[in-house]
Amino acid sequence: MIDRSHAFPIAGQAKMLGVARSTVYCKPRPVSAEDLQLMRRLDELHLDFPFAGARMLRDLLRREGVVVGRRHVTTLMKRMGIEAIYRRPNTSKAAPGHKIYPYLLRGVKIERPDHVWAMDISYIPMRRGFIYLAAVVDVASRRVLAHRVSITMEADFCIEALQEALAKHGRPEIFNTDQGSQFTSIDFTSVLLDAKVSISMDGKGAWRDNVFVERLWRSVKYEEVYLRAYDSVSEARASIARYLVFYNDRRPHSSLDGRTPDEAYFGKQAMAVAA
Repeated sequence: MIDRSHAFPIAGQAKMLGVARSTVYCKPRPVSAEDLQLMRRLDELHLDFPFAGARMLRDLLRREGVVVGRRHVTTLMKRMGIEAIYRRPNTSKAAPGHKIYPYLLRGVKIERPDHVWAMDISYIPMRRGFIYLAAVVDVASRRVLAHRVSITMEADFCIEALQEALAKHGRPEIFNTDQGSQFTSIDFTSVLLDAKVSISMDGKGAWRDNVFVERLWRSVKYEEVYLRAYDSVSEARASIARYLVFYNDRRPHSSLDGRTPDEAYFGKQAMAVAA
């Protein structure tokens, strides 16, 4: 996000992005092995108890014999990009220069492909380190339309996934995300506005927070990520891509009456003709 070669001063760029200037110059320290192990367990607990905040997660860890403070749990949750999901008043505060769009899905029946797409980001543990996975999902069919892996949570990899989904599958009527800074950034929303897609955003911390993508994360992690220990980003990228092909093409879903996401999205007849 910071362009050191630009004529505009770094201090001014940092101010526009709403970050402290000191963070631009500091060198990131590697995450300790202990913290990586703790983050892996926090990720598992968050999947099982998405309503749990830092205090409850701390207490759950202590019951497992892991002594950790609430503030450290909060720090790790921020690094992982997770937070407790519950309704809180007056929390719709955008990042500087970012616009928050209204939630458009209240009372809407989503029964056909390309009516609503959703997108989210999830923390993915590796053997040494971690990455982030972003995915665009067709809500009606549960099909993963595009995904990207990144070592940072900047908006670029989300924009790439969105652009791929639009290029391959046309455009939805509504695109729903949470209020993460990646999704409220001008660079991201301008792609949707240029494509004439209606933008919908969940209230921050809302119970409904992209629930369909959250179900995808559970499947990806329990059926792929937690069964492996990726040694590199390239290995993680390739293995996750293979799983998502299986997820779309071969994995039946009870919510789809036993159909696969591909069958629900394209239709069995269209897939038979293509074959």
